[in-house]
Amino acid sequence: MFYFVTSPAPPRLPTPPPSPTLKTPWRQVSWGNQADLQYVKNFQLQNDQVTHVRVLLYGPVGAGKSSFINSVSNVLRRRITCPALTNATNEEEGSFTKKYETHNIKKDTGQFYPFVFNDLMGLEEGSGRGVRVEDIKLAMMGHVKEGYKLNPASPLSTSDSGYNPSPSPEDRVHVLVCVHTGNATEINSSVLQKMKIIREAASDLGIPQLAVLTKFDEACPETDKDLKNVYKSKLVKRKMGDLSSKLGIPLNFILPVKNYSEETELNDDVDTLILSAVRMMIDLGEDFIDSKL
Repeated sequence: MFYFVTSPAPPRLPTPPPSPTLKTPWRQVSWGNQADLQYVKNFQLQNDQVTHVRVLLYGPVGAGKSSFINSVSNVLRRRITCPALTNATNEEEGSFTKKYETHNIKKDTGQFYPFVFNDLMGLEEGSGRGVRVEDIKLAMMGHVKEGYKLNPASPLSTSDSGYNPSPSPEDRVHVLVCVHTGNATEINSSVLQKMKIIREAASDLGIPQLAVLTKFDEACPETDKDLKNVYKSKLVKRKMGDLSSKLGIPLNFILPVKNYSEETELNDDVDTLILSAVRMMIDLGEDFIDSKL
């Protein structure tokens, strides 16, 4: 009689979890390259009807619109600055920005860069809260005067002192930028509907549009550890893709940006992403001015 002795099967090793990053970046970035900085510093409008490109930022409360303006100022002035006041408390308190304000960035020469940023109250869920879609439409056409205090309860009317009845080409918005946070699980349906209406209104006016995705590093440990992983991160790519599909903005017009928030010194990697976004904004704005004004 023969007996066969079988060895116990080796223990099955657990399947390793999929990597959170791609092997190679899906978008190329020249990290630390000074070309974009010099391009922005040397930028000059060739159209004599206007002296600056006007960039209007919009998006949900707490997305980082004011922080983006400050971050651009930091990069160009080579120090921490604060042209746009920001709030570090809970966004449930509502938008910290109340007025329609224009932010200029000063050069070392004492002059100002030929592009400006307009900040306004953030979008909120439901009616009677946050900036009204009607006011953003009026701002795009140049009908909102500087310093007008936005009223969530009622839109600006032609009889209000804050209404500009005869906007100049400089008063009009030349680029519309959606600022959205990358650490949110999803876009609120009510806010998303408002964003779509704003986007459609800008399209009717022929205004070029792009989006910046902020705070992605707070959601993605790989980019928090190393910002250069931004275009390797599967999470960041998925969030950019979601924003593209929901708003209809092409993926190549969506840029991830890390705002300066806790840093007290400038960082080359942070600067690289910010400058890439600013360069696209001013290029699109100049194209619009040349073709429409």
